[in-house]
Amino acid sequence: MDRCIVLVDAGYLLGAAASLLAGDSSRSRITVDHAALIQGLRERAESDTERPLLRIYWFDGAPDRVPQPEHRRLRVMPRVTVRLGALTRSDGRWAQKGVDAAMHAELTELARNRACSDVVLVTGDGDLLPGMMAAKEHGVAVHLWAVQAADGDYNQSEDLVAEADERRVLDRAWITKAVRAKELGGVCAPPPVPRPEIAAILSAPLPDSHGAAAERPAPETEHASAADSSNGTEERAPAPKGVPTPKDLAALRGPGTQPAQHPAQQPASATLRWSSDKGWVERPGGTAESAESASLPTLAQLTSAEQRWADREEDITTVGGDPYEVGQVFARRWMERLTDQSHLQKLSAMYPRVPHRVDGELLRYAARFGLLTHKDDQIDEHDRYAIRAGFWREIDVRTAAEHVPVGE
Repeated sequence: MDRCIVLVDAGYLLGAAASLLAGDSSRSRITVDHAALIQGLRERAESDTERPLLRIYWFDGAPDRVPQPEHRRLRVMPRVTVRLGALTRSDGRWAQKGVDAAMHAELTELARNRACSDVVLVTGDGDLLPGMMAAKEHGVAVHLWAVQAADGDYNQSEDLVAEADERRVLDRAWITKAVRAKELGGVCAPPPVPRPEIAAILSAPLPDSHGAAAERPAPETEHASAADSSNGTEERAPAPKGVPTPKDLAALRGPGTQPAQHPAQQPASATLRWSSDKGWVERPGGTAESAESASLPTLAQLTSAEQRWADREEDITTVGGDPYEVGQVFARRWMERLTDQSHLQKLSAMYPRVPHRVDGELLRYAARFGLLTHKDDQIDEHDRYAIRAGFWREIDVRTAAEHVPVGE
């Protein structure tokens, strides 16, 4: 068949790009515009091979083979197929397992079935040499692409280079069309519209060991630059803050203390309904959920069977799975389906504290996207901050729009 196929070893492509642009092979050091990258690969492949593209295969590793947000974005793109191997941790380092074998199997199967006349390999691993030789024996022209090496030397197996029919180098100018190095001290998630009210999320007072209000340090976010709050609260010095967790909020009522706004509403031994991605867990020693919080409907209560099907379809096809985006999508659906808008005002008044029943459902929804999983042997609190920040940003934009006079 007179068409081309591209097989991409994502670990090689993005690791080499990180080395080139950031001086470190860790993919956490770069940000990737996957749509631009895929488009660039397609255009370059069709230009080099002079054949129309059949498909791009994206091979990558993932913990327990659970698709990560980038994989969810890629697999819904036209002409892109994602194949996942395992990602395991050994001696403090992550390593892909099964990716090379999957690429070898796909390459030989495509060549045997004469699915293409030209195949483009974006890899540097010599383990793919037998597959390359088998493809050539079936009459397939093999094009090998390399990423420009940071030190000017090869970052590919010499045997692989010698066996390829054609070899091209993706230079810095090509790479930077879709990949860039992160600034030091990266951000959590970009807010669509900066508003000073969001500062309340990042500067909520929390108690210290003596019961006095203190600020809790948290992962850096780009909301931290907002220092003031326009809803009547005191000005605070700008500092990196995070969205309070249920544990933080439970600590607001320590032994012998009472919240100023709701004195003596609950006994000190009240049970906290602790929200998490696994549901509600009864734990003693925290504040009980208020009557107003308990009256708020959950998204499940507001969603019909038809809407639930449509939501699932949207999650699979359009929601990328970025933590901030997930929080926004959840908040948008909840607000759009409210029949009593007074609930929105109740929720807004609780800002920046997400009620336990809503927070638990929000985190369970986020868990569908592979978020909140173990990363580097710890629960990823950074994702939790981003999920809640996205949720409040969407609420903030909606409630602010409702108070804008007509004509402004």
